[in-house]
Amino acid sequence: MTVSTAITDIGSLITNDPSLTSADNPLGLIQDAAVVIEGDRVVWTGASSKAPTTDNRVDAGGRALLPGFVDSHAHLVFAGERGAEFAARMAGRPYSAGGIRTTVAATRAASDAELARNLARYLAEARRQGTTTVEVKSGYGLTVHDEARALRIAAEQTPETTYLGAHVVAPEYADDPAGYVALVTGPMLDACAPHARWVDVFCERGAFDGDQARAVLEAGLARGLTPRVHANQLGHGPGVLLAVELGAASADHCTHLTDTDVDALASGGTVATLLPGAEFSTRAAYPDARRLLDAGATVALSTDCNPGSSFTSSMAFCVAVAVRDMGMTPDEAVRAATQGGARALRRTDVGTVAPGARADLHLLDAPTHVHLAYRPGVPLTAAVWQGGERVRPDQPPL
Repeated sequence: MTVSTAITDIGSLITNDPSLTSADNPLGLIQDAAVVIEGDRVVWTGASSKAPTTDNRVDAGGRALLPGFVDSHAHLVFAGERGAEFAARMAGRPYSAGGIRTTVAATRAASDAELARNLARYLAEARRQGTTTVEVKSGYGLTVHDEARALRIAAEQTPETTYLGAHVVAPEYADDPAGYVALVTGPMLDACAPHARWVDVFCERGAFDGDQARAVLEAGLARGLTPRVHANQLGHGPGVLLAVELGAASADHCTHLTDTDVDALASGGTVATLLPGAEFSTRAAYPDARRLLDAGATVALSTDCNPGSSFTSSMAFCVAVAVRDMGMTPDEAVRAATQGGARALRRTDVGTVAPGARADLHLLDAPTHVHLAYRPGVPLTAAVWQGGERVRPDQPPL
């Protein structure tokens, strides 16, 4: 029998429900609200005083409730850490893409069990902070065997898996990048496609140029994988326009954009996913979210959680930075961290609190979502529901 639960006395409910959103209410806010869950789905939202009878009731105590965060860009299948590299960078050494190879060596040396434990640990860490959907990329193996096992391990814990064999050129192919692209688009893709939903490429100096990136993405498309692109992080380049041309779900980073790039994102179906943790960790200029939003582009916020350039799993941190340094309002940042991430994953069942949506909910120990930016660094997660199941926020890592 399906059990129903009503969460009542919600001070402020963010629904992101298109039937409730408007220019005056962009988040579909309901004050003094209630939500009813049956099984893993939301079945009702409305005024708390009108909540139907259910099997269970949870009193939110006037706190704010929002959709679980949707982190649509993360690199979580890895071993080792790069704290010394971070310290050196803070002392003045500039960031480049080459540090990825340090993690590649550690990841190749790790067992399947170790990689699975690490992934479970980081997913649990994110969940305790209100993140209920996470995309996970490969990209730290760079051999047929290691990329395939990374995706196999990731697919056991999330449906949002991304083949990123084209992260950087593998060390063994340093003098033969064309040979590595042939591997990525051939035998490696054959081994990885059964475990992936998406294909990604780091289109950047020090990684893959436009022609190489096109070859990788078109090969993935031919195998039924939808593109995502690491684009325009370290400088201007072809990544954003390539992403839009090929119908990529998202162009990620988008730090250095021309007017043509912005216009393409605003007129196409590709989400601009901004990753402020990377700029924070590398002391680079932040992307201009205001410019993208004013142009009409869809914007997502994600952590880019990885051991080199953005070792944070905190979407709340990204929201605070986006409000403080990227020109976003608290409403825009929270929408980008929930519904924006869902759109970057082409999901309509997450990032919203509406009848039919997954019951992925994040209760804040605060009266409104504004506190996510207003009280940066403060642990505000009071409770999390993932697929209708309540998760203890103080649950220890696996």
